[in-house]
Amino acid sequence: MERDTLRLPSARLFAEPDLAFHPDRHEDRSPHPLVGLSQFGPYSRSLVNKVLDPIRVAAVVPHGWPTRFVNLLKELELRHRPLERRNYLPEFQGFSRLFGLRVVAADDSAIVELDPTLDDTLAVSERPHRVLAEALTGVLSSLAARRTAFDVLFVFLPSRWEAAFTSAEDEDFDLHDYLKAITAVRGIPMQIVLEDSALSYFCRCSVMWRLSIALYVKAGGVPWKLAGADPETAIVGLSYAVRLGAVAPTYVTCCSQVFDADGAGLEFILYETDQATIQRRNPYLSRAEMRRVMARSLDLYHRRHAGRSPKRVIVHKSTEFKPDEVEGCFDAWRSPEGLDLIQIQQSPLWRVVKLDRPRDSRDPKGIPANYPVDRGASFQLGGRDVLLWTQGNATTTISGPNYYKEGKGIPAPLLLTRFAGHGPCERECTSVLGLTKMNWNNDGLYDRLPVTLSYAQVLARTIKRMPQISSTPYQLRFFM
Repeated sequence: MERDTLRLPSARLFAEPDLAFHPDRHEDRSPHPLVGLSQFGPYSRSLVNKVLDPIRVAAVVPHGWPTRFVNLLKELELRHRPLERRNYLPEFQGFSRLFGLRVVAADDSAIVELDPTLDDTLAVSERPHRVLAEALTGVLSSLAARRTAFDVLFVFLPSRWEAAFTSAEDEDFDLHDYLKAITAVRGIPMQIVLEDSALSYFCRCSVMWRLSIALYVKAGGVPWKLAGADPETAIVGLSYAVRLGAVAPTYVTCCSQVFDADGAGLEFILYETDQATIQRRNPYLSRAEMRRVMARSLDLYHRRHAGRSPKRVIVHKSTEFKPDEVEGCFDAWRSPEGLDLIQIQQSPLWRVVKLDRPRDSRDPKGIPANYPVDRGASFQLGGRDVLLWTQGNATTTISGPNYYKEGKGIPAPLLLTRFAGHGPCERECTSVLGLTKMNWNNDGLYDRLPVTLSYAQVLARTIKRMPQISSTPYQLRFFM
């Protein structure tokens, strides 16, 4: 084999995307989400429909825990210095200083203390997950009747109940997903507060950053958006959940999320069908079904933008686009231009090791670097395929020039495959790289997946447990 056939195309490195923290002041930008919040405050603080002050928090707590809930709210107003990730985490300044509004406990009617006998009942039950689920379902039903008394609900779960969080594989029960499904149907934004990862975690700075961002978003706030995004572009994330049906073998629920180009999640729709085909456990829609899903997604965008249509639509999903699905997308879009269909795969076999230049120019071999390949690196593999490293070394730190969020291991790239659309791969890569920074449910610099797919995974788990599916759109914040 000739040596030339082994040459890879030139690599390209995309810069870390900036985040915007004000709708008009273009200087209020930072690639670091927490530094941006510390310096500029949240994006929606300058909007007309901003979050109401104060945020009223209701709570469901084990017997004897009301004081722990009150203390947690007090802790949100304190300063905390980081004890971990010191090259990334800034000091937490207190919720009101960061977000410009207060957090208070809701009135007594919205603070529910669980039955003191629940511990004993769980201890002797053969199916403790059912006992805990029934107890919490009853409380959530009573709180739904007092929905106007609070803005966000905290559900406290002690470590001693951990055996009731999941079930045997034959029941496929997960308490987190079950509670999200129940509260989402009732329109209740919920935050689960685990004892080990929230109440007793050693780095209070980490806990406060994560909890405060989640609380602000679930109350309806927008902490940041992507800077410099095309305002006339819509991004759609498609995912599928396969559920057992009562009559037919399976039902496929298609979840379509609609985002602005700046990464702000709008809403999503669910569409249930028994007409999908299953290939290797992956569902694929017919041309007619895909046309319906995309038409409803575009209608959702129209209603949120005063009837305006986007000039460009990008569709992401993790499986390939079958020919019928491609045709269905174009049927709904009704134009041969402005539609990009991108498959994003997580596990290509490619791996890259970063090498530093050799100390001796006469030595052709490089030296293995101390850090992995840079986040934002890409390789064009062909006319349709490009590798993009959304994990890797980043320079967006508090101190020092390097930051690898995962800490160890060789990062794997994403494989982006285009099934429709044209133009340079830079547009696809910058869009995906930016969307990895738009998960408002954590405090990290980035996720591996763009929110179009990372939210899809969460939604797919949750919607399988929803007792009924409505044709009306759902807000993403109820599922975070």
